[in-house]
Amino acid sequence: MDDVQNHLDVRGIALDQVGVSDLRCPIVVLDRKRERQSTIANVSMSVELPHEFKGTHMSRFIEVLEAHRGEITMRTLPDLLRNLKDRLDAPCARIELRFPYFVERVAPVSAARALMDYECWFIGESKATEEDFVLGVRVPVTSLCPCSKAISDYGAHNQRGYITMEVRGRKDEHGKPNLIWIEELIELAELSGSAPVYPLLKRADERHVTMQAFDNPVFVEDMVRNVAARLRDDSRVASCAIHAVNHESIHNHSAFAKTVWVRQ
Repeated sequence: MDDVQNHLDVRGIALDQVGVSDLRCPIVVLDRKRERQSTIANVSMSVELPHEFKGTHMSRFIEVLEAHRGEITMRTLPDLLRNLKDRLDAPCARIELRFPYFVERVAPVSAARALMDYECWFIGESKATEEDFVLGVRVPVTSLCPCSKAISDYGAHNQRGYITMEVRGRKDEHGKPNLIWIEELIELAELSGSAPVYPLLKRADERHVTMQAFDNPVFVEDMVRNVAARLRDDSRVASCAIHAVNHESIHNHSAFAKTVWVRQ
């Protein structure tokens, strides 16, 4: 049968990314306890298309993903990307997997247990001479305004905020990125806000969390700086992008801060 994708294209325009997106598939993610957690990922896969080719072979993306179905970590992505480049005869390949990740949380006083979901993602890119891998996590936190606390006779406005981190690990002696666990980034974000957010709280827990937030007021700027300082001190981290947003409870707008740090 005629392979139309391999026909010559005469317009002389290379395409940076060509591939498939919004592909849902089951994956298995390794957690910090070295246990395997099953989840559903929304997958985007692409390759660079040289100017002389009319199209890529979309079915091969699915074939490569099926061949690697199973445990997905920052350490398994390099093999998947190399396979993708070889299978599609492409100079560059990229994959992004977004998935919910569940952690059992324990309430601070009652010790009530419940699962809480976090939005996470892996991004991997393989070029001719270099590979790039990113771990992303979005963590809800409680934030309480230092200014509101300082000027009010009692109370202070507080709200739910979100801290988003994209972290690149330094490479080990084998050229693979150091493992940074999702749970570590969740804990780091929660330490950087006024108080954590929980899936299940009893009255004694609500009292504890309310007072914890009141004792730890932070601006959105503080949250980003707190995260950046902790990641900067982690020798496994090569670079990070941090974004925090507060959905203000007394304003008709949100407040945000962001920064990017690269180890020199």
